[in-house]
Formats: sequence, C-alpha cells, structure tokens
Amino acid sequence: MVSSGPKPRPGGFAALMRNTNFLKLWGGQIISQLADKIFLVLLITLAVSYDASYELPGSKASAVMIANTLPAVFFGSTAGTVVDRYPKREVMSITNVLRGLLVLALILIPKKFTLLLLVAFSESILTQFFAPAEQAAIPLLVKEENLLSANALFITTMMGSLVVGFAVGEPLLSAAAAIGGIYAREMVVGGLYILAGLVLALIAHREVVQEPPHGMNIWRDLQDGFHYLRKNKLLGNAMLQLTILYCVFAALTVLAVSLAQEIGLRPNQFGFLLAAAGVGLILGAGILGQWGEHLHHRPLPLIGFLIMAAVLLVFAFVHNLWMGLALSILLGMGASLIGIPMQTLIQVRTPPEMRGKVFGFQNNIVNIALSVPLAVAGILSDLLGLTIVMMGMGGVVAIAGVWAWHNTRSVLEDAI
Repeated sequence: MVSSGPKPRPGGFAALMRNTNFLKLWGGQIISQLADKIFLVLLITLAVSYDASYELPGSKASAVMIANTLPAVFFGSTAGTVVDRYPKREVMSITNVLRGLLVLALILIPKKFTLLLLVAFSESILTQFFAPAEQAAIPLLVKEENLLSANALFITTMMGSLVVGFAVGEPLLSAAAAIGGIYAREMVVGGLYILAGLVLALIAHREVVQEPPHGMNIWRDLQDGFHYLRKNKLLGNAMLQLTILYCVFAALTVLAVSLAQEIGLRPNQFGFLLAAAGVGLILGAGILGQWGEHLHHRPLPLIGFLIMAAVLLVFAFVHNLWMGLALSILLGMGASLIGIPMQTLIQVRTPPEMRGKVFGFQNNIVNIALSVPLAVAGILSDLLGLTIVMMGMGGVVAIAGVWAWHNTRSVLEDAI
C-alpha cells in the first residue's frame, strides 16, 4: 500500500528534473541498461561463432544465458552485504568500468567458447554489486516524498531499455562491425559500460558509511539481513508481493508462445504480447510518477493484483488479436501498481545501513522467482492445457493479492 510510505509531493517528474545528482544517476542507469541488453545480444552472437566446429548453436546460446544468470542466484545476497560497506557512487562507477573492461578483454583473449562463458559469468558477478548499489542510491539522492516518482521513472527506463536495447542491439552491432571492423562490436558495448561508470562518478554526494562493529563477516551480515526481514513484516510482505509479480511475468514469458497462437499470431511473434505488457508498465509508471499524490491513499497493490487476475482469467478465453494486445497492456498497468509502490516502500522503510543487504536479498529472491516458473509453466500447460493454467494463475494471483493486502493492513494497524 502506498499509504504506508511518505505522501508523494505534487509535481511528479518535474521535481526530479531539478535534482542534478538524480539526473546523473538516471543517466548512468539508461546507459548501463542499454549496455546490458546489447551485451546479451553480443554474447549470443559470439556464442554461435566461437568454436564453430561444434554443433548445437541453440545449446551454446542457452549455456551463455545460464552463465549470465547463475551469479544472480548464488551471489545476489552476498554482494548486497558488501555494498553496505562502501559508498554507493564508487560501487556503481567501478563496477561499470570493470564490466566495460571485461567486454573489451574479449578482443584480446582466445576465441574459445569456455572463455566466453567465463566472461559472461564474471560480468554477471559485477552486476550483482551494481544492482543493489543502484537501488540503495535512489533514497540517498531523492527526498522521501519524491521516491514514488523516482521509482516510476526507473521502471519506465528499465522497460524502455528492454524494448530499445534488444531492438537496436543486432543492427547496432552489425553497423559497428561494418564501419569499424569485427572488434568494433566489443568496443561499442565496452565503451557504453565505461561511459556509464564515468557519468555515475560525477554524482556529487558524500555518503557516510558506518563500519559494523563486528568487522568484515559476510556470513553474519547475511544472517543480519535475513533476520531483519523476518522481524519487519511490512518489508517481508512487500518483498513477497514483488516475488509473486515476477513469478507471474516469468510464467507468462513461457506461455506467451501459446497465447500468441490463440489470438492469431505466429508462435515466433510472441514478443508482441511481451512488448504490449511493457507498454502497459510504462504507462502505469508514468501515471504514478506524475500523479502519485492523488492516488496515495488508494490500495494500489490490491488493485494491481485484481487487475492482473481479471486479465489472466479473461485471457483464457480470448481469441482476438486486438483484444489480446489490449489485455497485455492492461496487465502491464496492473503490474506497475504493485511493483512501483512496493519498491518505494522497501526503500523508505529500510535503514541506510541495511539497504545493500535488503536489496541484495531482493535481487536473489527475484532471480529465483524468475527461474522456477520458467521451468514448470510450459510443462503444466502441456499437461493441463493453456486455459486451465491461465485460470489457475488468475485465481492464485487474486487470492495472493487479497491475502497480502490484508496482512499489510494488519501490520500497519499493529504499528499504530
């Protein structure tokens, strides 16, 4: 619920545009997010060409994606505990520069598939340090009453980079290779990361980092973060709602191929449904970011869950293209009513010395939440049928939304 956080200040995005430090953070995010998406395109392109004597190009591409995903599952929480011990500006800047240097190293190292996997894995480890530092930096640079707008802007940028990055990635890399030679692709991606690091280094903010009394003890820090979340039921509920949200989107990523066929698209055009959901997220983020103060006392996450549940239930019986795309947009708007307020709540209610641990743990949980539905959604669809799976998801989302809203209300009433 948004009312559990500070009331947003009128003015929406305009207030953020006057905050030069936030603009530098946002600019660094835009560049690094684009670099992330184009780097994935580059990885898959190189995976197919490296060790060309081996067959199974699809398996090679999958192996690269797995290597780029595993660190998020295994090191997300650990990285967050380290981030709390250092200024966030330095962590963000250094990790981006190091990611850029890793990409440039592809020019020098032997063209072996195993080494490409190592670079993908190492780059993802650095990302695990950057992600919680970025989230923890937002409340350092933005006043509490502007956090809803700030998170809305970051969500908009994230979704926009997802669409733009994957859309321009291959043409950009092909153009770079045509103009500057085969290694120009690595130079473009590496240069983007380094540019992001330089932009983030320009943030003029002195952060006072308090050293924990027990010194460097990662295992104890992990326990502290976990126990803090267990005791703080409000944050736990917010994180649970984000986990449910990401589970739904991960499942829909798998089911989108079948859904595309149901509404008259070809299976390989499933991206239109995902893009429409992204448009809905952007629209919802824009509404919250600009007019969040008028919606402050509404149970936005509950409304978001009910919208998503209704869309999933209706989607089970839709066979019209335009209706399917409209429902996908509405689904994305419902998701924004959950994701943005809950992310803002976590930022507001987490003390500065715990933000790295909490956001690292969140990064960990989210990646696990993304992995499980990817593994089971397709199997359930084959066994039970798409209609039953969609209806089941709709029911689960509705129940989870009402339950989470009821729990959040109880926690807030107890606090009062």
